[in-house]
Amino acid sequence: MSRTVLVTGSAGFIGYFTSQALLAQGWNVIGLDAMTDYYDVELKKRRHEMLSESKNFTAVTERLETPGLLRDLFEQHKFDAVIHLAAQAGVRYSIDAPRSYVESNLVGTFELLEAARAFPPAHMLLASTSSVYGANTQMPYTKTIRSTRRCRSMQPPKRQPR
Repeated sequence: MSRTVLVTGSAGFIGYFTSQALLAQGWNVIGLDAMTDYYDVELKKRRHEMLSESKNFTAVTERLETPGLLRDLFEQHKFDAVIHLAAQAGVRYSIDAPRSYVESNLVGTFELLEAARAFPPAHMLLASTSSVYGANTQMPYTKTIRSTRRCRSMQPPKRQPR
């Protein structure tokens, strides 16, 4: 019995190797990638071409946040698993192009979760975006900064005495 997985960000570094490993294990892989130009598009295209050498790989070149796209894919393929790796990367870029983050990382993930709610896969993995650093104020951002335990906006409101 064949199993089908959706891998978002399938032309990225982690997505490519994840898709490659799943194909080697006999999975049918639907690889979704927007092929945005934040990273080398030609490299991404070559990765999808290499994955497409397997008859079990189907490339979908589209944006996560495209209304109805993910719902249609979930309905059509009845995914056994979903591995969500797609995101707009780059902390410094988020300062220059915040809308790109909102569309991909927030709206795109929302669309994915709504599709999964309508057509639940047996397993789902969502990876974190590198652009989330909690309530840290130290600049510039670095990978070695330890995140605060809670973002200020996540703290529960203080109770008022009666």
